[in-house]
Amino acid sequence: MTHPTAPEPAARQEIDTSVPHSARIWNYWLGGKDNYPVDEEAGDAYTAVFPGIVTIARSSRAFLRRSVTYLVAEAGVRQFLDVGTGLPTADNTHEVAQRVAPECRIVHVDNDPMVLTHARALLHSTPEGATDYVDADVRDPDRVLAAAARTLDLTRPTALVLSNILGHIADFGQARSIVTRLMDALPSGSHLCVNDGSRGVDPVFEQAQDAYNESGAAPYHLRTVEQITAFFDGLDLVAPGVVSVPHWRPDPDSAPEEPVAEHGGLARKP
Repeated sequence: MTHPTAPEPAARQEIDTSVPHSARIWNYWLGGKDNYPVDEEAGDAYTAVFPGIVTIARSSRAFLRRSVTYLVAEAGVRQFLDVGTGLPTADNTHEVAQRVAPECRIVHVDNDPMVLTHARALLHSTPEGATDYVDADVRDPDRVLAAAARTLDLTRPTALVLSNILGHIADFGQARSIVTRLMDALPSGSHLCVNDGSRGVDPVFEQAQDAYNESGAAPYHLRTVEQITAFFDGLDLVAPGVVSVPHWRPDPDSAPEEPVAEHGGLARKP
């Protein structure tokens, strides 16, 4: 079943096609069609400086698939709160989770009006499970939690997924406090999954990202591996800890991959 959410603030916003948008550029790099010429131009300008961004985007998506699969198949998690969902592409959180356990319940959260227009794809659920889309900003964790509670039982273990979203928060202290507030509301046995672009790994990537941030588009702030690791303070990291995303529990039959400037990890709340 699904629980359609009434149109909220993003639904009343115009989609601005004159300025590149990170979710649409990311969709373009993943091979999606939900983008505009301005996004393709910005994406092509970025890849001209740093072609490896496409590998990072696809490695990030593969990390999400593997981590969600682990959470369902090995950790027994049946509820997901995916904040900063982005535009639907292949292997969205609910598709991965319900493929393993059809009874999984998933809430997708984003505040992008274009994502809202595609919310039907995010609301497609197995009959045994449920999906919902919440129009909310990660900077308002109390609103996120209140809306999520309409679909999820937040007294039961829940996986909080923050995939390439925390870099939109310029202040690292604020980003940490948001993660803490969200995890404080979840019970023992819940998990935190974070992956983000990392600084200190690839100077060409950093130059490209810094140039993008100065272009007038919404900036995205790369963080050091130590900062990304700090999001998991107080939680029990699942092996192998915080690593470059291709190295987090790679598929057994896959060829070894070079590290990329995107780090991620998964941890359990004791």
